[in-house]
Amino acid sequence: MISKSTASSVPINGIFANFALQNPTKSNNIHRTDNPMYALTDIFDRSTLLLGEENMKKLNEKKVIIFGIGGVGSWTAEALIRTGLRSLTIVDADKVAVSNINRQVPATTETVGQSKTDAMRAHLLTINPQADINAITDIYTVATAEKYDLEEYDYVVDAIDSISDKALLIYNATRAKRPRLFSSMGAALKTDPARIKTGEFRTVTGCRLAAALRHRFKKTGMYPSKKFRCVFSEELSPNLGAETRQEFGLRPDQAPMNFNKKTTNGSLCHITAIFGMTLAGMIIRSIMAD
Repeated sequence: MISKSTASSVPINGIFANFALQNPTKSNNIHRTDNPMYALTDIFDRSTLLLGEENMKKLNEKKVIIFGIGGVGSWTAEALIRTGLRSLTIVDADKVAVSNINRQVPATTETVGQSKTDAMRAHLLTINPQADINAITDIYTVATAEKYDLEEYDYVVDAIDSISDKALLIYNATRAKRPRLFSSMGAALKTDPARIKTGEFRTVTGCRLAAALRHRFKKTGMYPSKKFRCVFSEELSPNLGAETRQEFGLRPDQAPMNFNKKTTNGSLCHITAIFGMTLAGMIIRSIMAD
């Protein structure tokens, strides 16, 4: 299922003057909102104050695709739209589970059972109703990869859990000429935000997911064709609740709604959100450096 925002205009102030000139029939309605207490031009006031009009214009013109709208990717989407990104594609095959509520933006008691991408799109449009959010309920695999033309995007965000799918996306994204890839390593089994780092993939240490990716690359011979940066942490904490689950006859990796994942580890919002926000920050800083 693919759904798109029907609104294609953007808030107008100094940074969007070019848009108004090119779209005079739309610019008359850009200031209007359903709430008379504010105009859409107010949303990005603090972003513009810090980043400047030129950087905001560049951010507004970029196209980003995020694969995986879970504990990490959903926060990346949130931060980018709140900062001023207008064109965003989000891809995820899962539905919202009760166990997602502790750390994922689209997960609430009211959205359980809904498509994550549809719930996330609805949420993002409450932040900026004029954003262009393309929500795709799908999984990135060998069977579906050809549907995604990565050359259409300026940035690709990898927030995928599956090792095989993650490795495939990294392989394809690093071969593409246009987009720049940013990737999340494992955010589970961590409690200390001070240990979260960024670095080029080959410098990542102490991360089981990164080690599994290297093994996958070696096994398949499908290595990344260029360098890419990641957010990661060397911390590895135990699942302290595993013994409690065993008392109830459950395996330590079992969860009420596991969506075919091989293992389930404990994870916390203050960690996954920092991972996701860091990815958003890496994109914003990259845009500023262009």
